[in-house]
Amino acid sequence: MKFVLIRKIRKIRKIRFPHKDIKLKLYAFDQLNLINTKTNHKIILFIIKPSKNIVNMDLINQPLRIKNTVLKNRIGMSPMCMYSAIDGFATDWHLAHYGARATGGTALIIQEATAVTPEGRITPYDLGIWKDEHIEQLKKITGFISSQGAVPAIQLAHAGRKASHDKPANGGKFLSPEHGGWQTVAPSAVPFSPETNVPTALTEYGIRQVIELFAKAARRAVTAGYKIIEIHAAHGYLIQEFLSPLSNHRNDEYGGSFENRIRLLLQVVEAVKRVIPDEMPLFVRVSASEWTEGGWTIDETVKLTEILMEKGVDLMDCSSGGNIADAKMAPGPLYQVPFAEAVRNTGMKTAAVGLITTPQQVNSILEKGQADLVLLGRELLRNPYFALQAGADFPEQYLRGK
Repeated sequence: MKFVLIRKIRKIRKIRFPHKDIKLKLYAFDQLNLINTKTNHKIILFIIKPSKNIVNMDLINQPLRIKNTVLKNRIGMSPMCMYSAIDGFATDWHLAHYGARATGGTALIIQEATAVTPEGRITPYDLGIWKDEHIEQLKKITGFISSQGAVPAIQLAHAGRKASHDKPANGGKFLSPEHGGWQTVAPSAVPFSPETNVPTALTEYGIRQVIELFAKAARRAVTAGYKIIEIHAAHGYLIQEFLSPLSNHRNDEYGGSFENRIRLLLQVVEAVKRVIPDEMPLFVRVSASEWTEGGWTIDETVKLTEILMEKGVDLMDCSSGGNIADAKMAPGPLYQVPFAEAVRNTGMKTAAVGLITTPQQVNSILEKGQADLVLLGRELLRNPYFALQAGADFPEQYLRGK
């Protein structure tokens, strides 16, 4: 009797053995489709063996509770500007974009930097939440995200001196008011680079207006159906410009000492907390290091974290850089994870970000206790179904593809 191999298929499945002392394990299957050359009878043979190179998906898919909000797994979508809005209004493109990642099993969808004022946009194509009219379209997005079992979040932002640029697809150059841009503002009249304009230093009245803009935007975000708010205090935008001694040269209560430089962020946090429900989680994204001598450091980030915990912030989203044009960064796989780990040692929940591209890397971060949550950026642009491939539950419409 002779059998000929027709097809070999490699599959990965979880097997639950009918014995209480044997835990659920991942196994690799070699499915061999064979045919008897004499009788033409076909048989299927399974060769089952434990898979040493498969990630323990149970860890990645462990729920995370933050106050009364529960994320179904530990994978989130990092906020990334799409430069596809019209006068701040979301479009059907945004609905499809964020909806695909929610359908793909991502537990937390953080909407891109959403400007609290038109002058706070990075480009004229940024999303906005500076007027009530923006709410209706945003509700469609949050409603669909929620219907897929994911949690919709929003990042509230003001770009400061890095505002008024064209979108990257057009070259990303600074736009003067004559070319569709606007006058930028900052803590001090210090430009980001020689290619940008000199920003107007905010007066104390202007600072109070900024704080109020964040509060009004947060109120609209609640109405629009977002379940988590993140304050953008990273990447060289307005709030980080206040944090850094390299961009903040003020000599009033908002400049100079560490306590003065963090004042704006603390006041924004307090203003937002006043207008959102008590059980609504509040995140802050920070650049944990500026990668530049004399700039903001991880030690200051840790010190800030301890203060923000007292103010009721629930999670620190730990990125880095962005405020100094010629900073000497060293990007590579997992290069920002140590920042999340250092912050997490204070007792604050953290999210790790930065060139994280595989389930194995996500698992390693969680297994080592370096972060509570992993936010993916570019990888989710390439692969909206990353979470499904990492073991998240398939939506019923996609079960045939499991």
